[in-house]
Amino acid sequence: MGEAKRRKEKGLPPRTTKKEKKSDNPNFFQKFRRNQILPLILAGGFVVFLIVDLIRYYTH
Repeated sequence: MGEAKRRKEKGLPPRTTKKEKKSDNPNFFQKFRRNQILPLILAGGFVVFLIVDLIRYYTH
């Protein structure tokens, strides 16, 4: 509490806490989780691929 009183007497603002700096280069999985449309596109493409493959299997 002593430092807070000194800062107040000198007219300085309250001391701020330093935030930890996050990594500027997130790995692939963090980017993948952050982008919400990409998993839907991949899942849709996979389902289309399975349907096309199933149709081609039964026509031959």
